Amino acid sequence: MKNSQTYSSSAFELNKSSMITGAVLFAAGGLIGLIGMFVSGTAIASACRQWFHDLEVTPSEAAKHKWSQTKAASAAGAAAWQHHDGLQRSHT
Repeated sequence: MKNSQTYSSSAFELNKSSMITGAVLFAAGGLIGLIGMFVSGTAIASACRQWFHDLEVTPSEAAKHKWSQTKAASAAGAAAWQHHDGLQRSHT
């Protein structure tokens, strides 16, 4: 059975004004998004600067303190492991 309908290549046409409107709206949305990211980024940066300013201890001093705590805990754990030889005693 043959199909009697023929399709021409000119059947697919775009509405140019709708395409232009869509492209303009897309670009405007992207611009608004970029402006929003800039405003949010500056607000976060300002809050971080204020937070660092209000700290009693500088971040580098806090990191040094935490590192010394970590080394002490690691040394204590290693000493406890070596002292008990890694074995648990059963209470019978």
